[in-house]
Amino acid sequence: MADKKRETFGSKLGLIMATAGSALGLGNIYRFPCEAGANGGAAFLIVYLAIALLIGTPLMVAEFIIGRRSKSNAVGAFKVLSGTGSAWPLLGYLGVLCAFLILAFYTTVAGWTLGYLGKAAAGHFSGQDLASIQQQFSSFTNHPWLPIVCQLAFLALTAVVVMRGVKDGIERWSKILMPMLLVIMVVLCVKSLTLSGAAEGLAFFFKPDFSKITGRVLISALGQSFFSLSIGMGALITYGSYISRKDNMVSSAVGVTLADTLVAVLAGVIIFPAAFSFGIQPEAGASLAFTTLPMVFQQMTGGYFFCLMFFLLLVIATLTSTISLLEVIVATLTEELHLSRTKAALVGAAGTAVIGVLATLSFRAGSPLHIGSSTVFDLLDHATALYLMPIGGLLIVLFLGWKMKRADVMDELTNGGTLRTGIRKAIYLIIRYLAPVAIAVIFVSQLVMR
Repeated sequence: MADKKRETFGSKLGLIMATAGSALGLGNIYRFPCEAGANGGAAFLIVYLAIALLIGTPLMVAEFIIGRRSKSNAVGAFKVLSGTGSAWPLLGYLGVLCAFLILAFYTTVAGWTLGYLGKAAAGHFSGQDLASIQQQFSSFTNHPWLPIVCQLAFLALTAVVVMRGVKDGIERWSKILMPMLLVIMVVLCVKSLTLSGAAEGLAFFFKPDFSKITGRVLISALGQSFFSLSIGMGALITYGSYISRKDNMVSSAVGVTLADTLVAVLAGVIIFPAAFSFGIQPEAGASLAFTTLPMVFQQMTGGYFFCLMFFLLLVIATLTSTISLLEVIVATLTEELHLSRTKAALVGAAGTAVIGVLATLSFRAGSPLHIGSSTVFDLLDHATALYLMPIGGLLIVLFLGWKMKRADVMDELTNGGTLRTGIRKAIYLIIRYLAPVAIAVIFVSQLVMR
């Protein structure tokens, strides 16, 4: 087995904060409300919560088990647990590749959040109409160098945190950033709830119409849960390897799922009352964050302050995710190639920057960085979301449920027999039988529905 002296999280709170930070990001802030808006509001929320707890949590536990049992990175974990001559380590490389590609295009949007935090601080949205704000977004993404500078600055910030290691870097900053994120979201929720017409938005989000629960809603909720909880990209295996033997993985996974869902719900409480108050479609995606919401904020009393807070929120949410993605790469480089953490962080960040800059440049009008009608950003997004993550997640549950010995899995679930086995046996059965079917449904359905 791998070196037992490797770093671990210093506390259960640190584990939950760091892992929740991995799961939380731009997807929770605007993708979840968009999915809810397009799929029945409260009906989607109920289905999502049930699936996140019943399917998403066991999937997270599965990756935690692989990580803690091996005490290794995403690649080394499968080398340790599958034995010599096995093809399973390829699954680890798949996870690292997935994390690398996601980080590459994610830093494009990360750069936007940093740039827009600067715009909000400078008051660039004050007194502007929607057309002017939309033009600002177009001008920013088409600027010859500003988006790239913002992207590289964000990537450098991520690398600095990861260089500090698990306790002094990832855990410490997660304990700072996650509470900040929650405080800012609560303040924005309170402000949104004071808007005229907020009650209509709340009713849409919290008053279910069960007739709207269709097959499409179930599939959308499955997909949102899968991607929101960072399944299949190596991050949870890597973080799992930092979990100490005394920590309860099941309760930690439940805590992460609840924190992830709480942030998604708070995002809905911010967005839906505001959207209904100003007559804006709530499923507007990226334009909701970068064009529509600045318009909403500048019509509010204290709009400058709340707009500034919102983009600070986006920066924090994005940073907690980029940290976990870069850590997947760094852990692999330090343990497989024996690089120092500092050198691994620099190599990982530099490699990411090469692909990430191409993704950013592909947004410019007339850019040659297109394949057909798709930008480099689109291709990376589709490759990871539609193929790599679902395939990785499916193979992970098959590995744990059918390759690993049941006794080893239960030993991890029960912390060597010190925890009750009842619910843990149920989790094992979900991982072995139900989860593979659920992930296969997500994968196939997304291919069919494209």
